[in-house]
Amino acid sequence: MVTVCRLRYDERMIAYMERRQSVGLSKKDVMRCLKRFIAREVFNDLKVDLGIA
Repeated sequence: MVTVCRLRYDERMIAYMERRQSVGLSKKDVMRCLKRFIAREVFNDLKVDLGIA
C-alpha cells in the first residue's frame, strides 16, 4: 500500500518508475524494487530510533 501511495504522489518514486521502465522492467518488477527500497528505509529508521546504529 505504501508503494502504491508513493507512486501516486512522490515525484522521486514516479521518476524512478519511469527510469526503470525505460530500461525494460515491467511495472511489477519496479514495484518489487520499490518495496525493497521502502523496507530498507523503514528498517534504518527503526535502528536509528532504537539507538542501535
